Amino acid sequence: MIPTAHHGPWTEEEYLALGEDNDRIELFDGDLHVTASPSPWHQRVCRKLATSLEEGAEDRGLHVHWAVNLRLKPSRIVIPDLAITTVIDFDERVVPGSSAVLVCEVTSPSNAATDKVLKMHYYAEAGIPWYLIVEHNTFALRLFRLQGGTYVERHTAEPGEVLRLIEPVTAEIRPESLLPPR
Repeated sequence: MIPTAHHGPWTEEEYLALGEDNDRIELFDGDLHVTASPSPWHQRVCRKLATSLEEGAEDRGLHVHWAVNLRLKPSRIVIPDLAITTVIDFDERVVPGSSAVLVCEVTSPSNAATDKVLKMHYYAEAGIPWYLIVEHNTFALRLFRLQGGTYVERHTAEPGEVLRLIEPVTAEIRPESLLPPR
């Protein structure tokens, strides 16, 4: 639960003292950014995507995480929908951003701008090599590669197409395979 009275920017220590919660609470440069728990649609897409990436990650000694606290820099802790990392300390509450090789956000009608602009900037600034966006409105998968400090779109897969990854993991993902039955 977020205290209603707080003066000044939030420190990382104050943020971590909030403990675990059903809401997603992120720390953006001293400000809390709160979103409700994801919808069942969002959760299903994340789970199916994680499953699609798991084998390819394990083959390369990498780990897939769902909604983990990722420290991009002091006072900036985000919660990507998925993150693929190198070896980490699984007992720590916060994963260092330097261990992330890919982050993924599944956009929602209420947060698309945050994922496509603000978080994309934050992830690029942190030097995370790959960024995957799942578009809620079109169901497209958009894979970006970090080049010269900004993300450049490398591959897009619309429903009916296949996103073939060879880096940082090997996987083939059909956008429609992530969606709930209709």
